[in-house]
Amino acid sequence: MRHRKRTIKLGRTSSHREAMLAGLVCDLIQQKRVKTTLAKAKAARTLAEKMVTLGKRGTLAHRRRAIAALHQADRVKELFDNIAPSFQERNGGYTRIVKLGKRHSDSSEMVILEWVEKGVSGSDHSVQSAPEGVSTAEESAVEEAGEAKAIEESDIRGEAEEPEDADDDTDVESDKKKDAD
Repeated sequence: MRHRKRTIKLGRTSSHREAMLAGLVCDLIQQKRVKTTLAKAKAARTLAEKMVTLGKRGTLAHRRRAIAALHQADRVKELFDNIAPSFQERNGGYTRIVKLGKRHSDSSEMVILEWVEKGVSGSDHSVQSAPEGVSTAEESAVEEAGEAKAIEESDIRGEAEEPEDADDDTDVESDKKKDAD
């Protein structure tokens, strides 16, 4: 029986698992959100929250422990300087997992792992007034999940996003033809 054994193994050796989770957390620090599977997100969330807790304490010893776990000093610097101070008043729960649905190839549950705080999340769109009974954080999570799912569906169908300038070029060419006539 596996009582009191909390390590999520993910079918990998310990060194491979530690390197993969460190990479996921470093990507989360850099990009503010990461698309991954549910199992990996749950495993990475524990490491990410431990790193934020170290960042909130902010001593040299805590910085060295974070570098030992993540192996990237520049990401640790960003974590300690930008991300951890924004969570100073929060006691845990620094990340959010938003479910996207199943991946078509192997039916793995896909999610977005992101920071909870608005100043850290880095999302560019603004949230309009929330309906009664729904908080703005819940609304933004639902909206972001919808956008991510729409992007994923367009990627699956093979639809490529056209640059906005492409329509402008055709208009200019048609105007030139009209002027020439």
